[in-house]
Amino acid sequence: MDALTIFGVLAVTAMLVTYALEWRSAWFVLAFAGACLAASAYGFLQGAWPFGVVEAIWSAVALRRWWTRRVDEGRRRSSRTWTAVRIPPAGDA
Repeated sequence: MDALTIFGVLAVTAMLVTYALEWRSAWFVLAFAGACLAASAYGFLQGAWPFGVVEAIWSAVALRRWWTRRVDEGRRRSSRTWTAVRIPPAGDA
């Protein structure tokens, strides 16, 4: 195997692993976008430009999903921070 083939195998393997772990964290979605970008570069370098174009589009879609997920997680985190809980003073029964 030449260096380009090894790069392609690593890029597609990274895509598979990060896609499987996306549910754990938004950071895996970002890693998936980076892996798609690497696979896109591989496609262009290999001469399979349709593959490169499709992977570039997948990278853009994944970046959008990462951005919206980060915003949604931030909203959920901030809404949990300001919950009203009444703590009775010591001695109240």
